[in-house]
Amino acid sequence: MSEKLKIGIVGSGIQGISNALFLQKKGFDVTIFDRNEPGSPVASYGNAGHFSPYASLSLNRTDILADVPAMLLSSTGPLALKWNYVPKMIPWFIKFIFNTTKSKMMHTAKNMHQILDLALPAYDELFEEISLEGLVENKGILYIWNDKDLKSRELEIKVRDELGVKQQLVNKKEIHDLEPNIKPFYHAGVYYPYARHARNPKKILLKFFELFKKKGGKFEKKNIEDILFESDKPVFVSDGKKYVFDKVIIACGAFSKKLTDNLGEKIPLDTERGYHVHFKNCDHLLNRPVIFSNRGFGITPMEQGLRVVGTVEFGGLENPLSKSRIKNLINNAKYMLGDLPEHEDEWLGFRPTLPDFLPVMGPSKNHKNVFYCFGHHHLGWTLGPISGKIVSGMIAGENTNLDLDPYSSKRFN
Repeated sequence: MSEKLKIGIVGSGIQGISNALFLQKKGFDVTIFDRNEPGSPVASYGNAGHFSPYASLSLNRTDILADVPAMLLSSTGPLALKWNYVPKMIPWFIKFIFNTTKSKMMHTAKNMHQILDLALPAYDELFEEISLEGLVENKGILYIWNDKDLKSRELEIKVRDELGVKQQLVNKKEIHDLEPNIKPFYHAGVYYPYARHARNPKKILLKFFELFKKKGGKFEKKNIEDILFESDKPVFVSDGKKYVFDKVIIACGAFSKKLTDNLGEKIPLDTERGYHVHFKNCDHLLNRPVIFSNRGFGITPMEQGLRVVGTVEFGGLENPLSKSRIKNLINNAKYMLGDLPEHEDEWLGFRPTLPDFLPVMGPSKNHKNVFYCFGHHHLGWTLGPISGKIVSGMIAGENTNLDLDPYSSKRFN
């Protein structure tokens, strides 16, 4: 490449920075834009910290609709609505319902598995260039439930078996051996021994960002308000200033929709609001992340203590944090582990989600020099580097040897 092509990226979370690092490997000149500093409480800060290559079965399951009323009515359940947002959600929900058939569920699962299978190797490529200093632990991830039989879990176990996912069914004794501090309310579970977790996702992200800058990357703390074009070249607009690039990537999660709408693409992106709290100095109580499937929450041992994460709340980007969801997490944590100290760090984040639960990766339908990388729902952290590797390969004109059509924005038009 005689002259480095200039690439602009909107978003400094794990998607944006991963794209930047893989583009730098290919010789591109990259600038990242974000209205917040990397590692801020908005982007890739408050997630569960899981590296979850097994998680190919998403929420568009054939059995999910029958469970929705009970989940909404349960005070300890994983699902909640901000009722003032329901009218705006109706089109999304209708599309979601059409994606809960068996064929659609398997379409999503197979195409999530395709990229999840490559997720850890893509991370390892980037980890080779930084010092992890104990920030990643390879102790697996454990799911538990209190059902007395496997009937309610048969679907997810069967689908993952069909896809070749490595999973170990575990009984009460095996769960106790893995996690002796959990109260014995459980009956069975599934253990994914090859999964990993981050001890501090923010520190890992900032190490990636420092690597990006060390390699000559530039960062502009600016809010990109629009994308214009000059002779096919995309132009970022912020506070009246223009920034011209050869190609650009929109990778700002749930906040991507405004920009894609301005580009004439009506992509049905919405957000699942997720929460976390910390219990300081308690990380010794668990050896690995544990997810209680019945209540839709998990606990991860981190540097900050135990991080309790979970719930799916549909309420958009503007509604305030729900204290009832925070209380729900606290109560669930104590249900699992008993007495805990006062919690800290109440956090609300936004999972960018499409109704078919596949991400959008690839070129814009209307503009060949604009690329998308968003919509990874619960798996944004897991899929950051592999998504960056895929999209950077598209920009470089490489053959990825993957079927990328399922991730195209064209599927919505």
